[in-house]
Amino acid sequence: MKYDVIIIGAGLVGLATAVRLQQLQPSSRILILEKESRVAAHQSGHNSGVIHSGIYYKPGSLKAKNCLAGYRSIIRFAEEYGIDYDLCGKIIVATNEAELPLLENIYRRGLQNGLSGLEKLAREEFREWEPHCEGLAAVRVPQTGIIDFPALARKLAELFQAAGGRLEFGQEVMGISENIDGVFVQTRSDEWTGEQLISCGGLYSDALTSMTSDKNDLMIIPFRGEYYKLRDEKKHLVKNLIYPVPSPDFPFLGVHFTRMIGGEIEAGPNAVLALRKEGYDFFDIDRKELLQTIAWPGFRKIVRKYGRTGLGEIHRSLSKKAFTKALRRLVPELTEEDLIRGGAGVRAQACDRQGKLLDDFDILRQGRLIHVRNAPSPAATSCLAIGEYISRLALPTPSVRAQVPALAPAE
Repeated sequence: MKYDVIIIGAGLVGLATAVRLQQLQPSSRILILEKESRVAAHQSGHNSGVIHSGIYYKPGSLKAKNCLAGYRSIIRFAEEYGIDYDLCGKIIVATNEAELPLLENIYRRGLQNGLSGLEKLAREEFREWEPHCEGLAAVRVPQTGIIDFPALARKLAELFQAAGGRLEFGQEVMGISENIDGVFVQTRSDEWTGEQLISCGGLYSDALTSMTSDKNDLMIIPFRGEYYKLRDEKKHLVKNLIYPVPSPDFPFLGVHFTRMIGGEIEAGPNAVLALRKEGYDFFDIDRKELLQTIAWPGFRKIVRKYGRTGLGEIHRSLSKKAFTKALRRLVPELTEEDLIRGGAGVRAQACDRQGKLLDDFDILRQGRLIHVRNAPSPAATSCLAIGEYISRLALPTPSVRAQVPALAPAE
């Protein structure tokens, strides 16, 4: 069979795109190819489970516009299909004087991005929300919540297949080619043909893009984030979500506390270079992938820029004492004995040749091909909004394509 659309990747973005395409064109024949044996096997199933509000992102950026749109969509979806979620809110805490102006900037950015109900809180006020948290001041973000993202992915897959879509597991893509007759995908065991292809490959998005272009200017640098969990008798130390003011010198949010949808309290993540793209353990190494990372011109520039901070992240990865010290900035009562080792996730972070870590979504269209080249957090929160955009971009009618907004769906 020749499919109208072949989608590579059964993560949240790939699944959301497939479901929206079916809704817009019910007669379309759509195939999803997934190399693992289940949906949401990597980033979509290894994240912190947080519904992000969009408070951190540059106003007008794709992240900012689609986080808020995606936030609204995901809540509606969860309500309709019974996905567990809780809009519990979070606090962002300044722990020293130097962080106070940074906290003010975050507050203003949230207002610019359309968030309502933001609150500036003094110490005695934020301790009403989090009695065991310490700091000078905080901003409370009521739109932030928690959700069961793997359950969301399973529901999307269920809807996709119920509407006639085909989902094939164990299909690792080895090659992609295109000619006037269509797009051809070679996996380890099969060949597939389609009119269009959409790659949502996450950690391997660069490899998939490079299969159809020798001028790909982005490399995925994998960063592992490791978590601890609070012991049951210490869960009372955190009620919901507590975040630090992120460092302007490092492109990640810093270790924080998150109440998960099942009631556990996670602490983390750090951000350590993963030695393979799906390396969830410190000593999990793929020599070929590691050499590709090291050889990338932009990586060496990242090392020069963030090397000192990166060494601190590695130290926290190897030292529970150091990890605990970072967490105690927010919750001083915490001790090493209160923490037990949790899971880990790997974040796909695109980097260009100049060493710039892309801070926004990046979606590239080339003829019959659409490549999602960079979709880091908040892609899980934004998955339905991103799926809306990609599905309209893929529609065959030129007049419809011309009306596609800049990666922000209409209300």
